[in-house]
Amino acid sequence: MGSTQDTRDLSTELVSDLPFLRRYARALTGAQDTGDRYAMATLEAIVADPSTVADDPSTKIGLFRIFHGIWSSSGAPVADEGENTDLLEVRAQWRLAHLTANTREALLLHSVEGFGFEAIGRIMGLSQSEAENLVSRAMAEMGDMVTGDILIIEDEGIIAMDLKSIVSDMGHNVTDIARTRDDAIAKGQAKIPDLILADIQLADKSSGIDAVKALLEELGDRPVIFITAFPERLLTGDRPEPAFLITKPYSEDQVRAAVSQAMFFATTERMGVAV
Repeated sequence: MGSTQDTRDLSTELVSDLPFLRRYARALTGAQDTGDRYAMATLEAIVADPSTVADDPSTKIGLFRIFHGIWSSSGAPVADEGENTDLLEVRAQWRLAHLTANTREALLLHSVEGFGFEAIGRIMGLSQSEAENLVSRAMAEMGDMVTGDILIIEDEGIIAMDLKSIVSDMGHNVTDIARTRDDAIAKGQAKIPDLILADIQLADKSSGIDAVKALLEELGDRPVIFITAFPERLLTGDRPEPAFLITKPYSEDQVRAAVSQAMFFATTERMGVAV
C-alpha cells in the first residue's frame, strides 16, 4: 500500500539530488555533455529498478553509488568525435594513466560533494579507511601534476586574498584579481590565464558569468571554476553549465579539489606539467 508513496518520495529525492550528481559527473569528465550522459544513464537505471537504491542510507548515496558502478565499468572517459576536446579531454587522457585508481572520484566525493568517508566507502565499495587513503593520495598526486596561471574574479577583498593564498600554496601563479566584468576582461587579456576562478555576482552588479564568457570568446577554451552561494541556479540543465562549481561558504579543501580537477583537464601548452 505504501508503494505509490515510496515511488513519489524517490522521484522527489532524485530530482533534488540529480543536479549535484551532474556537477560531480562533469567534474570527472571535464565536459558537460559527457558528464550528463553518465548522470542520465544512472537515473535511467534507478527509474527502471528502484529497488537498486532501497538498501542505501539515503537516495543521494544510492544515486552516487549506482553512478560509480556505471562509471567504473565503462573505464576512462573517451571523447566523442565532433566534441571540442583538444584542450579539455584528449590531453587529459595521458594523465589518467599516472593516477592511482579511484583517487579523483574519492577526492571529488569528499571535498566538492561533501560526503563523509563512510559514505564514500559505501558509494565506491570500500572501507572507510580506504576512502580516507584515496582522498589523501589524490591531493598529493593531482597537486603535483599540473601548475599554471590563475585569474581570480572576486569583488570581496578578503575572499579574493583567501583564494589567492590557497592556490598559491598549491604552486599556482595568480596573474591578477579583478572586481568587475570590465576589469576582469582587461586583466585577462593583459595576462592570459590557464584557469579562471570567478564569483557570479560582482561589485558593480555585473556578472562573473558574462565576464568569463567574454574572456573565453577572446582567449579560447580554458577551464573555469565558478563560486556561488546558489549552485542550483547554475545546475538546471537549461543552458551551458560550468564543469567546476564551488558552493559558498567554501572550504579550503573544496577549492584545492576543484582547482586540481580543473587544471587536470587544462591544456598543457603553457603550463608546467610533471611527466
